[in-house]
Order: sequence, then C-alpha cells, then structure tokens
Amino acid sequence: TAVGFGMDPDLQIDIIAELDLVNTTLGVTQVSGLHNASKAFLFQGERNILSCLILLLLGSSGESSSLSQTGYPKTRTDSPCFPCSYFELESSGLRDEIRYHYRSHGRTRTEVFPYRLADGQWHRIAVSLSASHLLLHVDCNRIYERVIDPPETNLTPESNLWLGQRNRKHGFFKGVIQDVKIIFIPNGYITQCPNLNRTCPTCSDFLSLVQGIMDLQELLAKMTAKLNYAETRLSQLEDCHCEKTCQVNGLIYRDKDSWVEDDHCRNCTCKGGAVECRRMSCPPLECPPDALPVHVDTQCCKVCRAKCIYGGKVLAEGQRVLTKSCRECRNGVLVKVTETCPPLNCSEKDHVLPENQCCSVCRGHNFCAEGHRCGENSECKNWNTKATCECKNGYLSVQGDSAYCE
Repeated sequence: TAVGFGMDPDLQIDIIAELDLVNTTLGVTQVSGLHNASKAFLFQGERNILSCLILLLLGSSGESSSLSQTGYPKTRTDSPCFPCSYFELESSGLRDEIRYHYRSHGRTRTEVFPYRLADGQWHRIAVSLSASHLLLHVDCNRIYERVIDPPETNLTPESNLWLGQRNRKHGFFKGVIQDVKIIFIPNGYITQCPNLNRTCPTCSDFLSLVQGIMDLQELLAKMTAKLNYAETRLSQLEDCHCEKTCQVNGLIYRDKDSWVEDDHCRNCTCKGGAVECRRMSCPPLECPPDALPVHVDTQCCKVCRAKCIYGGKVLAEGQRVLTKSCRECRNGVLVKVTETCPPLNCSEKDHVLPENQCCSVCRGHNFCAEGHRCGENSECKNWNTKATCECKNGYLSVQGDSAYCE
C-alpha cells in the first residue's frame, strides 16, 4: 500500500483527502479499493473535480516529488490527472501511452512513455522528479528513466488542480482511483513500494552488506580448502587406473609391452588389450663373393655364410651332395656325414632324391613340413624335389627373395 509509514505529514499532500471527495456525489462514488488503508473512489461522469491546493503547493519545497496513484480498471480513453501547464500525468487507452506534460522555458513540453494501463487491472504509478531527472515506476518496476528539460515550478495563485478529468476535449476517465499523493522527499516512490532497492543505502543496509561480504569471504575460504583437498584426491586417483592386458600363448603382457614372435618373425605390441604385430624389417644383405645368404635357426633374417663348390656346383651352408658318401657344406668346407637314411614306405620307382640332400624320400613328400621358413606375406609350396616360398596374391618379393614379400 502507498501509506507512507513514519513520514512527516508536512512532506506530503494527500490529494484525495484535500479534495474532500467523501462529500462529492455527482459522478464520484466511494467504493472498495485495492486495500482498506485508505478510501477509493469510482469516477463515472463528466464532472471535473477542482480544488484550490495551489497555496499548499507553493508553500512546500523539496528536490523530488512523487505521484503515487493506484488503479485504472476499465479505462478506455485519455485521462489527465494534474494541471496541464506545470505537472500533468495522462493515460491514453487508445494509444497505450503514459504522457507527462510540463512547461520549460515558457513552452509546453510532453514526454511519452509507451505502456498499457487500460487493461482493467489495478496499477501503481510513481513519477519522480529531481531537477532534470525523470523516473517512472509502474507496479514497483522501474519502467523509464530520462533526462528532460528543466521544468518550471513558479506556480501562480490562479493555478488550479484537477483529478480525474480536465475538459471535454479529452476522453473521460472511468475507473477507480486510490492513494494520490505528492511527496517532497528524495526517492519518494519508496513509500509506495517499500521493498524496492534504494539508490543510497542506510547505515543499517551498509552494515548488513558488510556482514554479508564477511560471510561470503568465510564461505569462500572453506570452499577453497575443500576444492584443494578434492584436487589432491583427484590427482591421486589419476595415478591409479585399470589397464587392459594381452594374453598370448599363456603369457600375459601389460599395455604397451612389446615382444618378438620368433615363429612368424614379427614385432608385436599390446595396445589397449589388443595385439598389434608387424613383420620384422630385414636390412639389405650383401654377401661377399665367397658367401651366400642362408636361414639360420633362432634368426628371422638371412645371414651370410661361406659357400662350397664341388664339381662346378655351388652349395650354400647346410646343403648336401651325394658322392661315394654324403657330404655337407659347413663353413665353406664339405664335411662327411655319417647319418643313416630312414627306411621308406614306398616302392623303389617312387623314390625321389631332393635337391641338395643325400637321402631319398617318397614321391609327394611334404618338404614344407620340415620347417621351410617363409615370411608373413609369403607361403610355402611343395615341388617334386624341394620346397619354395611364393608371395601371396597382391604382394611382391623384397630384393628378389620370395621369403620376404610386401
């Protein structure tokens, strides 16, 4: 309510009380208002409500005045409220505007504020003037704030005050009005809306603000300590994590562990629980004239070994030749071999002597099963007297050796 608790009566003028509307009957009827703290009146006819309050206005002073006016149910046309020349507040229901008329430097000026009041609802309006500063509140909300030309305040004794309707050229105000006051204090709208934030805090407000800041600082210190503790715990948790392992041939490898697969001559790595293998890359092999590249057990890449020559035939390390006895090339020398050949389970006509060997085998013998080594991208193929490596479809031999293909 716009009662103004604890305010000096000399700093405010109650317009409705001064007009003595209780004793006025034509066009004005006392009705129930927004609240019961003051009287409300219904304006229905074309009667002008006139009162000579000009001496009261001339006798009062202050840097700010606020109009506190409540209620515009069923307004439908223009409704001026105060003298046109010096202070007039008008509501236009046709254009949904609030207009403030005043005089400055001998001329009439108007400030227009787009806002709809004629909606059949109660509204609280407060216009505050301080020098050239104009502030408009509607329903305790700051709607507009402007700097205007300096208003004239030199009211003459012939000036009059109207409430409701001034003349027939305007539309007629039809609605209920309650609590119309002129208040001569800074920020007078606070009396209408005591919960509004004031521009300048009181000492009590300032002390409450200081206490609130101190409480916030204490809360911030506690939250900072908790955050530091949480970050410490989090860093400890980051050092502990579950990793995926790889299991190969009964062995368990940790993440990012690497090993060599001898059977396939591949380098393998455990990555996130999956095994990734790549063929070992053998460097180019250039053997001297008295040596040849050969496979050696426990090694994936060929190595150079001394060659043997017998009867114009060149033998590499480990190859054999059958003369009167069996001889094998070892370190460039033919050495006699005394091994006994195993018995064969086939007829003599199906006996086949493999290349560079001394013992015969049966036709169709699986030479690849004897451990003939081929690379990852090549495959072993049996022939009548030997086994060879051939590149898989889509691969080519490396350096002319089909045991290594890319």
